[in-house]
Amino acid sequence: MFIVLLGPPGAGKGTQAQRIATASKLLHISTGDMFRENVREETELGTLAKTYMDRGDLVPDEVTIKMLVERIGRPDAATGVMFDGFPRNVAQASALDAALRARGDAITHALLISVADEELVARLGGRWICRQCGKLFHERNDPPKRAGVCDACGGELYQRADDGAEVVRTRLEKQKPPLDLIEHYRAAGVLHEIDGQRGLDAVSADLFAALGLGVASA
Repeated sequence: MFIVLLGPPGAGKGTQAQRIATASKLLHISTGDMFRENVREETELGTLAKTYMDRGDLVPDEVTIKMLVERIGRPDAATGVMFDGFPRNVAQASALDAALRARGDAITHALLISVADEELVARLGGRWICRQCGKLFHERNDPPKRAGVCDACGGELYQRADDGAEVVRTRLEKQKPPLDLIEHYRAAGVLHEIDGQRGLDAVSADLFAALGLGVASA
């Protein structure tokens, strides 16, 4: 199996990726981890990628794809791979398709964890921090007993700018899987859309069913 895991920030993708990797025994490739490995080992591609990363620029697709091709050519990728954090757009998806096709493989499952924007804003926003002791609270998941006051020390609670609802909405628009990428995998007949607004175990169960892995467990 060659799996692409898609979902917006706050959809629980990281947790589900770990569960799928454990159950399927597939190699779990995170592009961030891959970049760090190549930079740490000072490979030719890692050195090239670092020049972009040091400037705060995105690593070009061509470099990323070359790293992926090298990585999936290792023995531990022989039985399949789960790609996490890649592709992010249709151009990357097409390049990945071509790289897999060249070795006689293809994406077999594109798993999309879908969550409504307002739910994502509720999950990702609403965090408050005590100025005095640093204790964290969440408006919905872990609210203080008194609004604006820390339960632990009585200090004032404040909200960082990037925890506000509007900032979260802007971030979501930039980081959600684009519609044309979703349609790319739908057209290929490999898309499985999972309702991510339920509990982790229920989402895992549907993901496992889509992959034919049997019963999910935490």
